[in-house]
Amino acid sequence: MNTMNSALAGLLSPAVINLNLKSRDRDSVLAELVDQIPQLADQPASRQTLLRALHEREQLYSTGIGDGVALPHSRNALVGLVDKPIIVFGRQKEGIPYAAVDSVPAKLFFLLIAPTVTQHLAILARLGRVLRDQKLRRSLLTAETPERVIALIGDAETRM
Repeated sequence: MNTMNSALAGLLSPAVINLNLKSRDRDSVLAELVDQIPQLADQPASRQTLLRALHEREQLYSTGIGDGVALPHSRNALVGLVDKPIIVFGRQKEGIPYAAVDSVPAKLFFLLIAPTVTQHLAILARLGRVLRDQKLRRSLLTAETPERVIALIGDAETRM
């Protein structure tokens, strides 16, 4: 397994992976994902800024991309909030109503924050492509450790 050439796996770490989200609705799941970001742990103002940006984006158009997957992100890059791109992964086994295109409740959440628009769009596009892989989505639903999640994404990305 070679995660060296996996851009996405490189943005994940066990610290930003939550395999048991407790939330039951979209707003609380966004807050729970934001709380996973170590870089913002002691920055309540930044957390609020990010949450507000995520809510605004959801009101514009749901980031539920279908097949039980949501890619919460802000409409614009959040310059100054983080110095490098971060992906937070969360899983909620029952699924949360997320106004997705196919009306399927979201179970897999990838929250993306990037400091530049270029990185933001590139990572979003890559995530979208990787997550079209049904085998990957199924594996992510049953992965038992954060390390396994990272390995699965790395493998899927090298197959892409």
